[in-house]
Amino acid sequence: MEDMNPLEQALHTARALVLADLAAGDVARAEVVSLVEDAVSHRRWWVEQWPEGVEYVAGLIAQDVQDALLETHGRWPLCPVCGKSRTELAAEGGPHALEVEPELGADPHWVCGKAAVVVAPVGSLGAVLGAG
Repeated sequence: MEDMNPLEQALHTARALVLADLAAGDVARAEVVSLVEDAVSHRRWWVEQWPEGVEYVAGLIAQDVQDALLETHGRWPLCPVCGKSRTELAAEGGPHALEVEPELGADPHWVCGKAAVVVAPVGSLGAVLGAG
């Protein structure tokens, strides 16, 4: 990566962070990795149009993959914070997913919006999911 430009470095880092979170949740199957590649391609074009947004690509790619997974596989990543019973979760319509915050900003984190708790930085879900 020594000769890589800042855009490519940011995209490779974002890809690695999101793949680490997918692997931590045991959902890094081939079709899901393809969703990551699609998101990286889309965001490459986006950041080429707006180079100042390079520091936002990790959070945006995480959100893009989350949105794509919702359409094809369901909610991801499921909140590990809310310790609710199956009955409570069923009454609420099922478990909820974490959200990426800030929506457009540097240093993205997975957050439980219901409990208003930061769960982990994007790329570090393994530390949280492995502990549970």
